Amino acid sequence: MTGKHFEHRNHYLDDSCTGLDDTGESETGWHVIWTRSNCERIVEEQLQAKDYEVFLPTIRQWSLNKRGKGGAAIDADAAVISVPMFKGYLFVRRRIDKSAYLDISNTNGVVQLLGVRWNRLARIPEEEIDSIRLIMNSRLPLLPYPYLKTGAKVRITRGTLANAQGVLVKSDCAKGLFVVSVAILQKSVAVNVDCADLEPV
Repeated sequence: MTGKHFEHRNHYLDDSCTGLDDTGESETGWHVIWTRSNCERIVEEQLQAKDYEVFLPTIRQWSLNKRGKGGAAIDADAAVISVPMFKGYLFVRRRIDKSAYLDISNTNGVVQLLGVRWNRLARIPEEEIDSIRLIMNSRLPLLPYPYLKTGAKVRITRGTLANAQGVLVKSDCAKGLFVVSVAILQKSVAVNVDCADLEPV
């Protein structure tokens, strides 16, 4: 490709080489943005500034650096940081047309919107986003988990995770590991739950 159409970041400067027309999606939906390494928050801030509905799921974990400036010790609470739940990805809720596609694609730090092509973008089911949001906002200890395709699909019936849907694994009757997966990313996150709060879906 020539410099006429692309910057060094491979972002579109115009639509002359994309073959896009003005026809976009008929409905609003959640889409996946793939970002450059460690650019998730930069992309989130830029898109929010342009009034896009953006969702960057995070997990709280201990920072490896527990020393302040000059090597001074910092308190234990300050060592807990929020990091992206799915490194390199965040979600945007939008009806994508030519203008929105080019605008998002040209955002600094964006690699691409996931999909076959601009007018056949991958969409994330609303219930997956809802479940991820519930599990993130619960403030329970979370951990990345290998992607699951099979297992007992369950819904949590009460508590801070009520209505979250996922897969139950490693159950010991009283306690189980509740896993929420994002199929398009083939990534999952898990949390320990009380099996008495679960029902099959």
